[in-house]
Amino acid sequence: MFFEDFTKDFEFQTSSRKVSKKEIIDFALEWDPQSFHIDEVAAQKSPYGGIIASGWQTLLIAFKLILDTNLFSESSIGSPGMSYVKWILPVRPDDTLQVFGAVISYKKSKSKPDRGFVNIAYSVIRNKDELVCSYEATHLLWCRNNSGTKK
Repeated sequence: MFFEDFTKDFEFQTSSRKVSKKEIIDFALEWDPQSFHIDEVAAQKSPYGGIIASGWQTLLIAFKLILDTNLFSESSIGSPGMSYVKWILPVRPDDTLQVFGAVISYKKSKSKPDRGFVNIAYSVIRNKDELVCSYEATHLLWCRNNSGTKK
């Protein structure tokens, strides 16, 4: 898909992915070594009552699920940023995550007419019905008729 394909009413969902305790601990040991991510005993005593995934890991799993849809595979030029990130509920071992996206706005670049910006609101859901994270991301995408100008 290209910039023009992402209209205001466009919505999509990703496949789902189960998160293991090992993945949570391995990620946290490398990137977010807080006790409630890596230590079973400390996590039990924490406000979470057990091991939980890092919010950063939740976002990265969501990002990979989104990329796996291949919606942006032909047109992505990256992203100038995200906003309104909210971690609402913790992700626990054996939770299954899925992402829902809805276009909230789009505009063609004035300075570079071969591309445009698409803002998408994302909801990361666990176990089919619980919102664990939400955020908005801006995608920078090639326009269909100018995709041959990729540099």
